[in-house]
Amino acid sequence: MIFSYVGLPAEFAIGRRAKTGTLGSYENAWSTRGEGAKKVGKIIGWLPLAGSMCIAIGYAVILAYVLKALVNSLVGTLMTVDASVWFDSFALSPYSVIPYHVIVVLLTLFTLFLGAKSIEKTNKIMMPLFFIIFIILAIRVAMLPNVREGYLFMLIPRWEALKDPMVWIWAMGQAFFSLSITGSGMIVYGAYLSEDEDVVSVARTTGIFDTIAAVVAALVIIPACFSYGLDVGAGPGLLFVTLPTILQDIAMGRLFAIILYVAMIFAGISSLQNMFEAVAESLLHKFPKLNRKTVLLILSVICLGFGINMEAIFHWGPWMDYVSIYIIPIGATLGAISWFWIMKKEDLLFEVNKGTTKKHGNRWYYIGRYLYVPFAIILSCVALFKGIAF
Repeated sequence: MIFSYVGLPAEFAIGRRAKTGTLGSYENAWSTRGEGAKKVGKIIGWLPLAGSMCIAIGYAVILAYVLKALVNSLVGTLMTVDASVWFDSFALSPYSVIPYHVIVVLLTLFTLFLGAKSIEKTNKIMMPLFFIIFIILAIRVAMLPNVREGYLFMLIPRWEALKDPMVWIWAMGQAFFSLSITGSGMIVYGAYLSEDEDVVSVARTTGIFDTIAAVVAALVIIPACFSYGLDVGAGPGLLFVTLPTILQDIAMGRLFAIILYVAMIFAGISSLQNMFEAVAESLLHKFPKLNRKTVLLILSVICLGFGINMEAIFHWGPWMDYVSIYIIPIGATLGAISWFWIMKKEDLLFEVNKGTTKKHGNRWYYIGRYLYVPFAIILSCVALFKGIAF
């Protein structure tokens, strides 16, 4: 919750202050220390911005898999296949989902050209449906045999695991990824926030609902893994193995599958829009003579080109692991240092306190400076060390 209490609202506030994307926001934050620092800020911002593009590349591949799952649900084949075999048939095969990949990127580009209001309106319906279906699935999973071990696995703490640095690294990467604290993406959303928005309250609410959603999803996935004898540590592939297996086993499973994967597509495109927008807005700030549509088109080509080859060479699972463990935490750490150690305290607090009746002062600031930042730095260093060592 520390991340949602200080990290997320700081990124919102920085974006609102600069009224632009990543590059301009870092420049703005560092400029509070003078012209020399401003020049450094111009350079620092490029790394988290590159991180946003790396996330977009991997994320587009995941969405291509979701779109394939949706199409297979519509035609009914997903309800009759062995989910594990079905998933391996394209996840382990190079260039297997190129048509779906192209559609996802073009759909994202199209919505960015025309505006995202239709996606936002649809999400107001799809996301509650998504949540309701997961609750229904959680109830159905509770009726499966051998789920007790799954609940015990979830609920009984294993304190000895905390001795492993990688547990902390994975947890930090998940927290950053889940809340989109990347030192880049949430800055763009902040740029569009009104002056009377309480960024700390918004971020806290985001953290709470993010946690609730994660718990509900876990109540579906983990007990079902124990019931069906699936690997709990299979990572994101569980989305395409465990869920279809459950859906095949319930009444109206095909209908639930269609709604679930449609909701995932809408939510995923909304997230991909943010990643594209973060990069595009920053490039337009840096190079104002560029045309927005041209920039977005170039980013789409890059996303397709790298994504297709990344899928063939690295596979999306290891790529997203790399992004979650290294790129996202390092970008978030650079942002945290910039907001809480470089930017002047009074400037940050002034922006954070806009729109709130309860002013945030030293306690909020020092939690960010002396807890959030050191924690992020230490874990990022450990992640880098482990990566170099292995």
